[in-house]
Amino acid sequence: MRVFVTGSTGFIGTELVKELIAAGHQVRGLTRSDAGVEQLMAAGAEVHRGNLEDLDSLRSGAAGMDAVVNLAFNHDWSNFAQSAADEIKAIETLASVLEPGKRLVVTSGTGLASGAPGHLRVESDPPASNPAVPRRPEQTAQAVAAKGLHVAIVRLPQVHDTRKQGLVTRVIQMSREKGVSTYIGDGANRWAAAPLKDVAHLYRLAVEKTDPGLTTYHAVQEEGVSLRDIAETIGKGLKVPVVSIPPEKAVEHFGPFFGHFVGTDMPASSEWTRKTLGWDPTGPGLIEDLSNMKY
Repeated sequence: MRVFVTGSTGFIGTELVKELIAAGHQVRGLTRSDAGVEQLMAAGAEVHRGNLEDLDSLRSGAAGMDAVVNLAFNHDWSNFAQSAADEIKAIETLASVLEPGKRLVVTSGTGLASGAPGHLRVESDPPASNPAVPRRPEQTAQAVAAKGLHVAIVRLPQVHDTRKQGLVTRVIQMSREKGVSTYIGDGANRWAAAPLKDVAHLYRLAVEKTDPGLTTYHAVQEEGVSLRDIAETIGKGLKVPVVSIPPEKAVEHFGPFFGHFVGTDMPASSEWTRKTLGWDPTGPGLIEDLSNMKY
């Protein structure tokens, strides 16, 4: 298959490009930088210059492809609403180029699925509608699936290795800056997690196996790791105190959008995904990778 990947030189994209090429697929990767060009060429991928905001570059990149994987997202927490709007336009643009029967893989998050505190999120749960979180990748994917595409939604947990760990990376950065590792309340709220290489493998399976219509997958190895365990591991690594703050101080400490996620209990299951795709994640757990990283 010919596969166009946005975010192809990012954390997950870099691993996915290697995974796809090793499986015999032809990959075209989107990049905005000279360094990205060199990285893609070294991996054996076709280079396509552009970015998520350049809709013409998305159209030309997706043209003639059998599948498109949208991994790109601007994680600028100071301009999160604009990043969310750009994501919606990008998904719509990519889908507009694909012919019926082609595949589109859209990236979401387990934290964007609906569910009250304590609810184990499953693939059949609808996307949440929360004014505090403006991202709408799943609602956009639902709209474009009607044109006859095979649309897959991959909900990501905290994707990790010893270099990066999803939202946990931001927690580490703030802990380093503030000199304290923080969790909210009793820290019992949980985040699902999965190792990088296993997540890249799931994306490849989604590209190859997704049926017509709309299908949602959960890239989850661990259903839930408590924020207290995460904070204590970070505190040990940074050699800083570990403290609890009350929920009403979360936004003040972590910021408006990020503060919402840090206090959210969002465990998730991947039982259906594993059975459907034959996906069997075997990599290290989140705490193991956090314990082995260089702080």
